[in-house]
Amino acid sequence: MRNLAVVVGGLLLVGGFALVVVADQERTSALAAVRAEIDRVEQQLDASHGENLELAEKLTALRSQIAEQDAKLADTTGFLK
Repeated sequence: MRNLAVVVGGLLLVGGFALVVVADQERTSALAAVRAEIDRVEQQLDASHGENLELAEKLTALRSQIAEQDAKLADTTGFLK
């Protein structure tokens, strides 16, 4: 009976160790996946930041044109021609 208890205890110990190893591997792979996703999002953020700067420059130019056209339209006397 004691031998059976030792064998069962050993099997439980080995099974527990295997379970810890598998859980650690899954945690490591999940961490790697999260890091890869963070890198991808950072790259997208950097790309969109550059695009936003370009769009802001275009918007500023368009606002300047609108302001000039508004000034011309508001000049009813014709002095700004």
